[in-house]
Amino acid sequence: MRKLLNSELSRLSVEEFRETKKIPCIVVLDNVRSLNNIGSVFRTSDAFLIEAVYLCGITATPPHRDIHKTALGATETVKWEYFLETGQAIRKLKNDGYKIFAVEQVENSMKLENFQDDQCGKVAMVFGHEVKGVGQEIVNMSDVCIEIPQYGTKHSLNISVCAGIVLWEVYKKFVKTL
Repeated sequence: MRKLLNSELSRLSVEEFRETKKIPCIVVLDNVRSLNNIGSVFRTSDAFLIEAVYLCGITATPPHRDIHKTALGATETVKWEYFLETGQAIRKLKNDGYKIFAVEQVENSMKLENFQDDQCGKVAMVFGHEVKGVGQEIVNMSDVCIEIPQYGTKHSLNISVCAGIVLWEVYKKFVKTL
């Protein structure tokens, strides 16, 4: 085996990416404080053709050196919008016909493996603060809460890891519609 060179990976240009059909998914960051996590979510969103990222509350916005450090240019390809309050973003998404999925541990949560694209149409995946998670107000506004099953001693995953797992599953469900 030989590692491929970047030039052999057939990646899209920024312009080609912007014109490429995206999966009907918007990522909502509910008061995410880590600039590195924000950048990682942008990079993952680019990788899986996510429609947009909504940055809410204390979540920082590009351009920022520490976001760029992990986004590696994905803030230039993935559309994003800032909302002072996460509830504003959720109301906009609901008005636009999105089903809201908070990624949080709650009573009667849906296990990630049970997520089905044919139940949803357009989806928004809400990821929360590194310590507090998705705010209860936003959980209350959500249509469904998704939980990633975990079997060790820890109660949560880092938000960037969580987003990678969830967005990969979402991508696999929707890629056939592209």
